Amino acid sequence: MDAIDLKILAVLQKRPDLSTPEIAERVGLSATPCWRRLKRLTEDKVIAGKAVLLNAKALDLTVNVFAEIRLKQHDEATLEALERAVRGRPEIMECFSVSGDSDYLIRTVTRSIEAYEIFLKKVLLHLPGVAAVNSRFALGCVKMTTALPI
Repeated sequence: MDAIDLKILAVLQKRPDLSTPEIAERVGLSATPCWRRLKRLTEDKVIAGKAVLLNAKALDLTVNVFAEIRLKQHDEATLEALERAVRGRPEIMECFSVSGDSDYLIRTVTRSIEAYEIFLKKVLLHLPGVAAVNSRFALGCVKMTTALPI
């Protein structure tokens, strides 16, 4: 990957809706070489995909909860079962395996604290191997981005 590839990626992160000729113009290439680079970056999985970002507030999904999950056991089967279950839950926006006192950190979005309480009781506490869940409610969002620092 060279400086031109990084320029292409930076443009795409800011404006994923641009056409290949528009991207080419912004990075100083003609359309065909830019198209080839985009194709290679996609084939190499540097470009993982494109997405439409929705306004959570407009959809009344304003409660962000960070939940630390501690497991009863740490065998491979339990870890894989929990991760598989988490991937199947649309309310879970992000899930990270972490070091420290917890095993996983997840971020969920819900419409209300009451809705989260139901999700906690009906889903999170029943995920495979869960021993405890410690929830923290976000008071506000200072920064949220999908752009990587390239």
